[in-house]
Amino acid sequence: MSEHINNREKRLDSLLQFSLGIMSGQKGSELYEEHIDAIHHMTPYDMLDLEDRQLQMGITTEEIKKSIDKVINVFYTSLNNYNWKKPAEGTFLYYLILENQMYEFKLNKVKKILKTYNSRDEKGKSQINGELIDHFKDFLLFDSHYIKKESILFPLLEKIWTNHRPLKVMWSLHDEIRKKLKVIIALLSSADSLWKDVAREIGSFYFLVFGMIQKENLVLFPIASETLSPEDWSNMHSQSFDYPFPFIESPKKPQVSAAGTMAEISSDRFFQTITGSLSSLQIEMIMNKLPLDITVVDENDKVVYFSSPDERFFPRSPAIIGRDVKNCHPPESVHIVEKIIKAFRSNEKSKARFWIELNNKFVIIEYYALRDKSGAYKGVLEVSQDISELRNLKGEMRLLDWE
Repeated sequence: MSEHINNREKRLDSLLQFSLGIMSGQKGSELYEEHIDAIHHMTPYDMLDLEDRQLQMGITTEEIKKSIDKVINVFYTSLNNYNWKKPAEGTFLYYLILENQMYEFKLNKVKKILKTYNSRDEKGKSQINGELIDHFKDFLLFDSHYIKKESILFPLLEKIWTNHRPLKVMWSLHDEIRKKLKVIIALLSSADSLWKDVAREIGSFYFLVFGMIQKENLVLFPIASETLSPEDWSNMHSQSFDYPFPFIESPKKPQVSAAGTMAEISSDRFFQTITGSLSSLQIEMIMNKLPLDITVVDENDKVVYFSSPDERFFPRSPAIIGRDVKNCHPPESVHIVEKIIKAFRSNEKSKARFWIELNNKFVIIEYYALRDKSGAYKGVLEVSQDISELRNLKGEMRLLDWE
């Protein structure tokens, strides 16, 4: 056993030196020959540990992203040869893989259109943007695949993987894909765009998307398949129905037992104050009827609750309960979350407010410090609300005017 561990440690050290050499611009062929034995015997677990070690060394997400596809391409044969049990039909992972396969099919269809560009006459060239824009708008639908990873799969992996830091790199790559897609659609929508600019962005987009599919199939999915329990996969599958299934037929939702539902304990009046009492069912109805997204983080920075309004602004899944709030945000913005919590914890601030335009809505996002009667910090309340209609109110609407 110790020999196996030592061999793996030696292999990881060799792989780390290879990747660092690539990142620093050393000659790839020489590095390959020097570390060929480690490369030929590596596994998806080695890839995960390798990236985790890079992050622990202080190498930034941005630095890793610049070379990760080049490194994985060198490792491709070994990673692709790893033998793992593929998921059974009707499971959460099965549908994630199926979504990827259908996305590849659509991406390759658009590739054929792009290849005809050079052979088109001027009239045909003026029409290609209109032909392409519908396809790239269609690609926007695939974002629900990434959201399911971020909101359902990643939280569970964070609980059982001690080396879960590379998930932040993957989330950051999701965001790059999202931004790149918006840029392409904007270019295709503009009559002033030059084809060379459009082609450059599309090429970068394809590189990112196919690279992401490769990372999922070669590293993320094999390890997740072997480290999560059947119960985990069943729970994730149930939660996945809160989101679309891009480019594939939506599967039949599994039946959930009514046992343990709030309705069974509706007579339990567990919330009692001088101003009245409420049952658990009443509290649930109230919290979900408020036109707000509400999330509560405790004093240990763990998510402990979120509401389920009729329409959400930001994705939430039961898998995030108990998740460190830092892991609920992409790497590019997590430092702001940490800054807010630090200011709340030190009593320097008690409120933070932001506003954004999201899907033709004007959304205000507010964070409030939670404190007990003695003033001790007890967590954060996040409240998001669409105030588009409120911003346009004028005059008065009195109670007696209601019909």
